[in-house]
Amino acid sequence: MSNDMIFGIHAVKAVLASDPVRFIEVFVLKGREDDRLLPLITELQDLGITIQEAGRKALDDKVDGASHQGIIARVRPGKQYNENNLEDLLATKENPLLLILDGVTDPHNLGACLRNADAAGAVAVIVPKDRSAQLNATASKVACGAAEIMPLVRVTNLARTMRALQDKGVWIVGTAGEATHDIYHSKLTGPLAIVMGAEGEGMRRLTRETCDDLIKIPMAGSVSSLNVSVATGICLFEAVRQRG
Repeated sequence: MSNDMIFGIHAVKAVLASDPVRFIEVFVLKGREDDRLLPLITELQDLGITIQEAGRKALDDKVDGASHQGIIARVRPGKQYNENNLEDLLATKENPLLLILDGVTDPHNLGACLRNADAAGAVAVIVPKDRSAQLNATASKVACGAAEIMPLVRVTNLARTMRALQDKGVWIVGTAGEATHDIYHSKLTGPLAIVMGAEGEGMRRLTRETCDDLIKIPMAGSVSSLNVSVATGICLFEAVRQRG
């Protein structure tokens, strides 16, 4: 499945709202007539986008059996972001909030993190070019439309990008189990980037050493860590609470 496929009502709606020229063709489930799908199909037809009806098996095969809600679209790639776009993205808000993911390789987790970042009002999500999940159809579906809106910035050297952000006045906070204080007793105001590491191994050593501060989420139960997208949501929204 190539990353020029998107599926699910939210993802298709998001491309329709943000960049409809990306559509190449749309496939819908034959005979499916529900209240959420019909207006979407009408809007796509009004723009002159080719719509083809297909049976359930044909649609399932296109997305390797994933839950497509009866609609799949083939689209041109969206805007690609790299380190050269960061200055412009930082300028979009007075106190920008960024999310940095170091080693998140599961597309489900990437999609959920993009959704969290969008909900928290972040200006961008930054990932390294290697050791990161691709923004494929699965990530896009899980993101519920956020993947089409939230800038995903792929950078060649993560530590170097973090130092460049620090030079621009961004405070960088990393999450680590060995941190001495928790997120509720740390400064998450002003221009800020929150760094989340991979599940299990956490941030790489150089990433950790480049952070201005290390924080942790207090854990009361017997489980030692949270899913990375859940932990990301907790950290981002504690920052939202402090900044509010």
